[in-house]
Order: sequence, then structure tokens, then C-alpha cells
Amino acid sequence: MTGQWQYQVRFDVNDSAVAESIHRKAPDIVLAQLFEILATHRALAKCQFDAFAEYVAAAEEHGVECYPLYEWTKATIENPSKKEKYLKSFTVYVDGREVYDKKIADAIEADLQLLASSGLIGRISKYDTNPASNPQPPERPPRRT
Repeated sequence: MTGQWQYQVRFDVNDSAVAESIHRKAPDIVLAQLFEILATHRALAKCQFDAFAEYVAAAEEHGVECYPLYEWTKATIENPSKKEKYLKSFTVYVDGREVYDKKIADAIEADLQLLASSGLIGRISKYDTNPASNPQPPERPPRRT
């Protein structure tokens, strides 16, 4: 049954300056159409690097043993080439939620295609919450005592 899955839209930009403007939600004429599309869907774009950094900070505050992706995420944000990649990658949150109905995801994806055609967005991806469709968390290395 496919109706049980929720979806998420992500997009990447090619230009670091554009990424920084999106990150800061800067009123930039080039980004006006992007922000208009997001507003139409009651959505915001959250930088993947920021999301990863928040996850690491939460894990370190509340205990890394409760955060199975802590080691992978920390290594990712500390790697300069991965940092550069994830600073240009954004997740679309709708009404504050990171996953939402397929109909909503499809509409956002379709609207963002206009910006992909113009070259502002380099890649659009849509993910579902079906575990069979997604990589599973890496196994944790045994803890040293």
C-alpha cells in the first residue's frame, strides 16, 4: 500500500553564493521565484548541512548513544568536501514537517522543475519513508571500553 508512505523533496544548487542567499533567506531577485514557490506550498528550504549540525549538537547535548547516525553525521560535517556539498543541498519542509503527503511532494517537485530548467537548481530529489527504498543506518562500530 503506497498511501502509507510520506515524502520529502530536496534540491541542490550549483552556486555557493546562491546557496548562501537561500540559507540566509536573503531577498535576492534571482531567488524570488524560489521563495514564491516555497510560500505557495507553506514551505521553507532548510540547508542539509545545518540539519546535520543540529543533529550532532542534539546528540552531544542529550547523549550520543540515542543518536544512531551521530558518528556518520559528525564525520560528514567535519569533512571539507562533504561540507561544501551539503551547504548547497536543501530539504523542503512543509508546515514545519520534513515529510508530507505524496500529492504535496509531487506539486513541489513540479514547481521546482521550472527552476531546474533555468539552471538555478541543479538537482531535485524526492524520497519516501519506505525503508525498502532508503539506505539503512550504518552499523555502529563496537564501543571501546
